[in-house]
Amino acid sequence: MFFSSLRGTGRQGTLESFGDFWRGMLGSGSGNSAGVSITPETALGIPILHNCVTLLAESLAQLPLEVYERKDKGQRDAAINHPLYDVLRYQPNGFQTPFELIECEQMACGLRGNSFTWIDRHDDGNVKALWPLHNDKTQVLKGADLLPYYRIGTAEPVPMRMIHHVRWASTNHYTGLSPIELHAETVGMAQAITRYTGKSFANGATVSGVIERPREAAAIKDQRSIDNIIEQWGEKYSGIDNAKKVALLQEGMTFKPISMSNVDADVVNILKLTGTNIARIYKIPLPMVNDLEKANYNTIEQLLIQFVVFALLPWAKRHEQAMMRDFLLPKDRRTHFIEFNLSGLMRGDQKSRYEAYAIGRQWGWLSVNDIRRLENMPPVHGGDLYLQPLNMVDVGKGADLSNPNVRAQLELQQAEIARILQQ
Repeated sequence: MFFSSLRGTGRQGTLESFGDFWRGMLGSGSGNSAGVSITPETALGIPILHNCVTLLAESLAQLPLEVYERKDKGQRDAAINHPLYDVLRYQPNGFQTPFELIECEQMACGLRGNSFTWIDRHDDGNVKALWPLHNDKTQVLKGADLLPYYRIGTAEPVPMRMIHHVRWASTNHYTGLSPIELHAETVGMAQAITRYTGKSFANGATVSGVIERPREAAAIKDQRSIDNIIEQWGEKYSGIDNAKKVALLQEGMTFKPISMSNVDADVVNILKLTGTNIARIYKIPLPMVNDLEKANYNTIEQLLIQFVVFALLPWAKRHEQAMMRDFLLPKDRRTHFIEFNLSGLMRGDQKSRYEAYAIGRQWGWLSVNDIRRLENMPPVHGGDLYLQPLNMVDVGKGADLSNPNVRAQLELQQAEIARILQQ
């Protein structure tokens, strides 16, 4: 009874959607102390934020996305005959490729915390096509049944079975938080500093140094003489070709270079700090966004694994589980599943991979064709043989020399022993 009272009696009720819908209607951006209006579109103008968002979107979009059918004993096969297979693998709609659709969805999630896609279905309920929707034209509603409904523009609300919704972390369980709005202070600071430096170059007057004459010397009143002195100085001593030349100054003149001010030096530090904070928002290691100040080649492989595990994998799981919820019919969820293949990104360098393959081959859980498949090479005849170390056989049983697999293993071991003895 208590749960029923919470559900209410009306068909639907409006749910707060963190400004995406109304911002699109009113055209306002997120406020911050820097006084800069921030929107997802203007935030993309910040290089490191653009790098973080596109890195996640492009990395996810390039991963193979498969629809699998579960088989006995933990086996699985690509469900090439399922209606959803062609939609996800080849053509999601009339104008986009699968890469572009996933990239579009992840870009929306990275900037706004939500992505919305219209699901066009066949008469039997299976997915026919997927059409991207703009966040500013999509409003999330909560029905009396506590399920989300969606209003596209001014049209009548539609049930969740018609909308594929991927959301980021949420405080109300229905709409994801927008990273740009949540971190408006950090993003606003980065944009304000960028504008400040741009205005400084446009409106500021900066010189490399000044030539001073003694105070007691008579002032040079002829502007042409002043211009001649400056031009001759510039011709002889400015530029890389004239670096380190010796100058002669007469009449007590001195040259004083003008260095970077403390304010300008702080701007550089603030730019680095805001860039680091933006990378933290998306959990991106700094070398992955081209900040190589503290990077070294010994850590690049570990940084890639860190990026995949802590930054990319959570997004992949959000997309996978949202697809299984929205695309698969209830009768198919026990027999089919959708999965991104991240194994390509998790591979180490060639030496590490080959050492791992050797261990798997030696202890019998990898065959030659398994290894070739992981390396994107075609299978070979007889490559499906799995070895078993003879010292792992039951001590009460001798080697079965009538078994061709055992004989092949013995021949391989004898060849390896002979190779070692010849060294």
